[in-house]
Amino acid sequence: MLKALQFIRDHQEDDGSWYGRWGVNYIYGTWQVLRGLRALNINMGQRWLLKARDWLESVQHADGGWGERCNTYDDPVFKGKGPSTASQTAWAIMGLCAFDDPNRESIRRGIEYLARTQNTDGSWTEHETTGTGFPKVFYLKYDMYRNAWPLLALATCKKLLERAAVKSNGHVNGHTNGHSHRMDETVFAK
Repeated sequence: MLKALQFIRDHQEDDGSWYGRWGVNYIYGTWQVLRGLRALNINMGQRWLLKARDWLESVQHADGGWGERCNTYDDPVFKGKGPSTASQTAWAIMGLCAFDDPNRESIRRGIEYLARTQNTDGSWTEHETTGTGFPKVFYLKYDMYRNAWPLLALATCKKLLERAAVKSNGHVNGHTNGHSHRMDETVFAK
C-alpha cells in the first residue's frame, strides 16, 4: 500500500487536484482519490489531502455547484471552469464528505444546488459532457451520470450526518435527542 500511496502523492497537481480519467476531469479525479483514501481509513487531516479539499472548495461556483469542461484535457488552465452540472457537483460533494465534516459551507451549498436544480420527476438535466472515452480523442455523455451521482452524493451526505449525530449525542440507529443538523433541516427533511 505504501507504493500506491506514494504514486497518488506523486501524481497530485501543485494546486491539490488530480487528473481524472473516466469523468471530466480534475473534479472527478480529485473526488476519486479522496473517496478512495477515506475508504482505506487514511488520516484525511494530512496537509496534502487538505490541499485537495481546499482546491475543490476554490472551484465551487457562485450557484453552489461545480462544473468543468472537456477542454481541461487540452489545457489544465480551465480546471474547475464550466457550467455547474449535477454529476460534477455530486463528485465534489462526495470528495468533501471524505473529510467527515457534514457542516462545511461548501457541502451545504452543493446540496442546495442539487435540490434547487432537481426536476419535478426527480431527475436532473445535464447538457454538458461529463464522461471521458479517451481524453483529447472523444468524450461520452453517460445519461445516467446526471441522476446516479447526485443520488449517491445525497446518500453519502445523509450517512455522514447520521454518523455526526451519533458522535455528538451518543445515540445510535438514527435516534437522536431532538437536536438536528442545519443541513438535515434544509434538505433532507423535504
